[in-house]
Amino acid sequence: MLLDRRSEREVLDRVVADLRRGESRALVLRGDAGIGKTALLEYVVGQAAGCQVVRAGGNEAEDELAFAGLEQVCAPMLDRSARLPGPQREALSTAFGLSAGRPPDRFMVGLAVLSLFAETARERPLLCLIDDAQWLDRASAQVLGFVARRLKAESLAMIFAMRGSGDQAELAGLPELHVTGLPDDDARALLLSAHPGPVDDRVLDRVVADSRGNPLALQELPRGFTLAELAGGFGLLSSAALPYRIEESFRRQIAALAPLTRQVLLVAAAEPVGDPVLVWRAVDPLGIGMGAERALREAAAGFLEFGARVTFRHPLLRSAIYHAATPEDRRQAHRALARVMDPVTDPDRRAWHLAQAAAGFDDDVAAELEQSAGRAQARGGPAAAAAFFERAADLTRDSARRGQRLLAASQANYQAGMPHASLPLLARAEACPLGALERANVDLLRARVAFTLNRGPEAPTLLLRAAARLEKLDARMARETYLEALRAGWFVAHLSAGPHLHDLSAAALEAPAAECPGSPSDLLLDGLAVRYRDGYPAGAPLLKQALDAFLGAEPAAETDLRWLWFACTTALDLWQAEAGDVLTSRFVQLARNSGALTALPLALTQRVVMQVFAGDLAAADLLLEEFDAVREGTGLDEPPYAAQLLAVWRGQEEKAAALIGATTREATQRGEGVGVVAAGWMQALLLNSLGRYDEALPAARQATEPRQEMGVLTWCSLVELVIAAARTGHGGTASEALARLRVMTQASGTDWALGLQASCEALVRFGEAAEPHHREAIDRFGRTRMRGGLARCHLHYGEWLRRSDRYQEAREELRTAHTMFTAMGMDAFAARSARELGASGETVRKNSDVSSGQLTVQQEQIVRLVRDGLSNAEIAARLFISPRTVEWHLSKVFIKCGVTSRRQLRS
Repeated sequence: MLLDRRSEREVLDRVVADLRRGESRALVLRGDAGIGKTALLEYVVGQAAGCQVVRAGGNEAEDELAFAGLEQVCAPMLDRSARLPGPQREALSTAFGLSAGRPPDRFMVGLAVLSLFAETARERPLLCLIDDAQWLDRASAQVLGFVARRLKAESLAMIFAMRGSGDQAELAGLPELHVTGLPDDDARALLLSAHPGPVDDRVLDRVVADSRGNPLALQELPRGFTLAELAGGFGLLSSAALPYRIEESFRRQIAALAPLTRQVLLVAAAEPVGDPVLVWRAVDPLGIGMGAERALREAAAGFLEFGARVTFRHPLLRSAIYHAATPEDRRQAHRALARVMDPVTDPDRRAWHLAQAAAGFDDDVAAELEQSAGRAQARGGPAAAAAFFERAADLTRDSARRGQRLLAASQANYQAGMPHASLPLLARAEACPLGALERANVDLLRARVAFTLNRGPEAPTLLLRAAARLEKLDARMARETYLEALRAGWFVAHLSAGPHLHDLSAAALEAPAAECPGSPSDLLLDGLAVRYRDGYPAGAPLLKQALDAFLGAEPAAETDLRWLWFACTTALDLWQAEAGDVLTSRFVQLARNSGALTALPLALTQRVVMQVFAGDLAAADLLLEEFDAVREGTGLDEPPYAAQLLAVWRGQEEKAAALIGATTREATQRGEGVGVVAAGWMQALLLNSLGRYDEALPAARQATEPRQEMGVLTWCSLVELVIAAARTGHGGTASEALARLRVMTQASGTDWALGLQASCEALVRFGEAAEPHHREAIDRFGRTRMRGGLARCHLHYGEWLRRSDRYQEAREELRTAHTMFTAMGMDAFAARSARELGASGETVRKNSDVSSGQLTVQQEQIVRLVRDGLSNAEIAARLFISPRTVEWHLSKVFIKCGVTSRRQLRS
């Protein structure tokens, strides 16, 4: 019976109505324990006639078992998994332990579940209800949250009911409905219906006031008191918090039961799956006969129901039963359950029960828990593995072995994306007598946590210390750690209070030689170390060898994903356009194919930078849409450098300024020098594109002040400094910046590098001496795919020709620049070239084409992928949406474009 709840029912009715119309919705019901969330879920079921309903519930006892909650949800649909794309099907099968394979990325599992839900909803609208979501295991919560954020047009509704104030990150940002207490009149009516009999009106008022409209409290607080106590109000006086008082009411009711009934209830409370057969098998040694079993069922009927599953009257009742028992009684219950569980088909739950049954050290159980941790990691559940490792450590007698297991637990938490949770376990591990290799791994993990949390100044020092420890223990790991240290030093840049890139590089060059000197990562380490210790000219040849090694190597996700970021950055650093194009494309493809969505934002950012330099801002827009989808779906906090760069090149001053300001503040706060330098470069580029050179000059100076070379960021900033200084009459500053740039461009020797040098040379030359450099810049850029740089060369040459009174030639160059900038969507540069054309005597017509705004960015992205030959399932996997959503978007695209088929769309 639902009393009142009109506003809540209206919200839920709209969800069901939208579901029937083919739309998708997600909703989180939040409220205190007993407030009526479960009753509202029952109401939704009653309103959803004709829909498929899948129900699951979080379980406090299973919140460390990876994908336990998700398996409940997906079990009725698994027969449809054969329709999923291969990588998704394999990820789901591995996550549920149905097959062996590489540990799947949890977001690839999320894509699989989204596709599975969408396939199921093709038959009839699908309603997915998850009660007690606060107790979902972390892996399940992450996947279900990911799916809920990607819903669009699948005929799917997901409703979560949970306690708490909203600090569960996995479901943060989803629409919420806060469930509050009943009005006093309804509360009084419910109380009287639940407890008929003579009760003093003042006592009724007291119970209604104390319950604050909580339906469970109204029904349970008076239980366990005699009629006389209830009639007079005795026993109801308490200042304790409401949930505690409800549990206390449950405990009073439990205390009145026979010991054998309490024991059955305790075993049922300790058994998280709700398997009635397992419960009765566990209590069988008590000698319960058939007649006694029937009597026990009747005695327990007011507390739980033995049906297909064991269902408690309320989740709080399970908790009250469990915690009302003595520690020894709880251990006996777990021991009884472990005894009847199959060690082959359910080894992890059995190990967990054995662990709960242990009163002290137990090395045998600890070994079983360690095996369970390994299985959890194989299924892609590092959070569960961390819990198994930690409990195994608690049961381990030998302190050295305990330290190893604590270190493993800390590493698993880090892999699960919980770096904060790693640190206490790391501190406990350090207090144990660890060996030299374990000590080095402690340093390494602490450094990785520091880098993950803020990319700040602490990480390079810690990584350097870890690498030094590893040199005599594991040369391969030491070299890889030095490479990580260089990456951390690059991010910290000039804000480092410890070793700078020069110091890190010097230390890396003293490391043991590589066992396989020709491997891409070893060549990369040697090249970067020489480059940052001895200078750009010394390192460039080695780094070119490293790039050739990466280009020639067979792509391997596990190794390439670790170092491709550095390889892509190095390609841009060396102005190697073709290598940059191939490697950034490979980086994105490997991250997509392997399901490594934590690496994908970095890969997409690199690819956006490459596409922007090439002048393909439309392609960069689509990549940015994918970047936003990944960041939204995964909750990864990756700085929006790609969005910032794209806004700058598009000349979107207000948007770019807001992004630059925000990232500068955040980077400074984190101690991330690379963010400060990048912001200075982009600010200078934006202002130069607008022709505001006097404002661009200080921004470019700020970006080039750090004498620590930062590769692509250094030369990009030097170019803007040359332009701004030359245009404002600061010839000395321009010449000095050009001299620094020339050292790098000459060592690179590519047309891109030398074309950029020639363009800057032209700006600092006077009179006729500038023209050969302008022509060389255009010629060299014309042999590259860098259309943005080529258009700037035409603009600079046209400006020089106009100022030399050669108006006809100037108009040709400026017209070319304007056409290119307009086609690429570089509006600020296009406006500047239009102003120059006007000054040369030619009027520029405004572009009247408004068709480009017809499609949304995501629709444009889908059209491009259709033209590339991708299927709906492949497009869905690429964009982190369901195939049904792709179909929905395509139906809109067909109408807008006036076509009726994919073939017409491709043409």
